[in-house]
Amino acid sequence: MLKLFKNHEFVLVLVFAILTAVLCIIPTKFDDRIADNAVRCKAEVVEVNNSEIHQFGMVKTGTQLVSLKMVEGKFKDQIMKGTNELLGQMDKDKIFRVGDSALVVLSLSPEGDVIFVNPQDHYRIGKELVLVGLFTFLLLVFGGWTGAKALFSFLFTALAIWKLLIPGLLLGFDPVILTLAIVTALCAVIIFMVAGINKKGLVAFIGSFLGVLTSCLMAIYYTGDLHLQGAVMPFAETLLYSGFGHLDLTKIYIAAVFLACSGAVMDLAMDVSASLDEVVRIHPDITRLEALASGLRVGRAVVGTMTTTLLLAYSGGFITLLMAFMAQGVPLINTFNFVYVSAEVLKTIVGSFGLVTVAPFTAIVGSFIFTKFKK
Repeated sequence: MLKLFKNHEFVLVLVFAILTAVLCIIPTKFDDRIADNAVRCKAEVVEVNNSEIHQFGMVKTGTQLVSLKMVEGKFKDQIMKGTNELLGQMDKDKIFRVGDSALVVLSLSPEGDVIFVNPQDHYRIGKELVLVGLFTFLLLVFGGWTGAKALFSFLFTALAIWKLLIPGLLLGFDPVILTLAIVTALCAVIIFMVAGINKKGLVAFIGSFLGVLTSCLMAIYYTGDLHLQGAVMPFAETLLYSGFGHLDLTKIYIAAVFLACSGAVMDLAMDVSASLDEVVRIHPDITRLEALASGLRVGRAVVGTMTTTLLLAYSGGFITLLMAFMAQGVPLINTFNFVYVSAEVLKTIVGSFGLVTVAPFTAIVGSFIFTKFKK
């Protein structure tokens, strides 16, 4: 059966390409929330008036008057005046200058006339698409056919999160069960897409699933044990106040913990599985215990750098918080006892647990699947 599937790798890629296209076009139950009396388009800032802006220290408040020239859509080449309200919040406020590009939301009357012009933010879509194009180009040039499969898996993962996971969470499905199911499916898609449906892919899939499951169980236990709750996540309270008070933020936080480490877990499982596959291919007479020992040695060599990778990735997200505590002279014991820091510590350690356990899990599974039992 494995040989049959191995000869149909192109068919497998084609199937996943079709699934990706289906995910791309299927609607969600939340698409109708987008206002149909508004038009979004790109515009160029041709004039600004900052006379009504007031600065208090580093904070600016007031209203910036902006003249905008539409560069696309039904109102192309028309110049309209809009207002940019400054709230005194540096993470949300923006200042436009002449020559900037802006994403503009035009509110329309029932007759189709523009009644309000809102320069929502600087226009970034074009440069983001350039980055995506460059990433795709490099992936295809250096990865070849494997890079193309990785690109399909990347796109499928992004669509699965946006089209399946996010709507499912908003609809009130159990966050832990839903996320674990989707992560398991993504592990299968990504691993079998890259490695093919063979023993190497099977070993990597089982090992990664066991590692993710370990992180899931530890996140469930220690989230309650550390008295953490999901309100520590950005925009969590905003979500509740937007009509979704039924959501269990703590379970969503638990799901986010093992979702965040699942990619690194898959990476490590594939490393160990590929190494074991190569060892057994070169030495077909190797015993099961020798294969297990080889897999464990590979896991030890890789797991050290992978756990450090998680630490660096997570610490980069809250480095300003640590800087604020150090600048104010907050004792270290208070810092790590603070709920936001404790939440990130749990993410880092629980994710590292998944990485530490996935190596022996994959080595054990590989020693049974790759080798035949010898007395």
